[in-house]
Amino acid sequence: MSAIILGWDPAGWNRWNYAAVVEQVAVTGLRLEPWTVSRSVVPGTDVWLLLLGDHGPGLIGHGVVLSATPDSADITVQVAFDVLLPLGDQVPAEVLTRAMPDADWDAGDIAGTELAPGDEAAIRALWADHGPLQGTDPTQPVPGTYPDAAVVRVTANRYERDPEARRACIAHRGTNCAACGFSFELAYGEIGADFIHVHHVVPAPQLGNGYVLDPLTDLVPLCANCHAMAHHGVSSPRSEAELRHLIAAAGYLRGTTVTPEELEAQRAAREILGH
Repeated sequence: MSAIILGWDPAGWNRWNYAAVVEQVAVTGLRLEPWTVSRSVVPGTDVWLLLLGDHGPGLIGHGVVLSATPDSADITVQVAFDVLLPLGDQVPAEVLTRAMPDADWDAGDIAGTELAPGDEAAIRALWADHGPLQGTDPTQPVPGTYPDAAVVRVTANRYERDPEARRACIAHRGTNCAACGFSFELAYGEIGADFIHVHHVVPAPQLGNGYVLDPLTDLVPLCANCHAMAHHGVSSPRSEAELRHLIAAAGYLRGTTVTPEELEAQRAAREILGH
């Protein structure tokens, strides 16, 4: 199985503050959420979230299954949502039907449906055309700024933007976070291999139309936490050097776990030194 549809009806299940979750994904690029399914789903499976109920059906999000745990008759999967649309911006049923006419989007049992390869390609193309605008997304390279000889220029709402720029950055800098050193592969094993956010040194909206992005100097690999802190509370993002300084000043040691006792000792020491 490579892709599956999950259904969400806000009237029947609404344990999350959806508006806050949408904002979290926009800032950090990720939201981990457990989801109960009725069939076996392997890690790495693409997830397409379908809004159901009074405002559906409508395609509203995308994610990837990170893990699955059997629980009696059902299975709980951990989904990493990487895109969630605000309520009201979902891709409507008529658009879904035009793209995939053989699917019964109004059927109550469509949630949990496995997508055939042809349908998976169709839903990706549909998402590229009608899904989220990517122009202000800080986690991916700006479309159209990589040299023309290396990648085809695409429109601003393409779902996967300038993968060559991302690959060049990672080839040069690696997949460890440039600020804290975190490795998704070391922490999560095989599913974390090659996973890292790519951060713009200069915010994407500030780049001129004629700017040619250099992935070796303009892009930096950051983990989700450091990426969020790079943008948190500032109009211009913090540099990796600033992040490393903040991390060191807070007493965090790369690759170690700081105990509460150590944190308290560091706090007391700063008070003695008058810091």
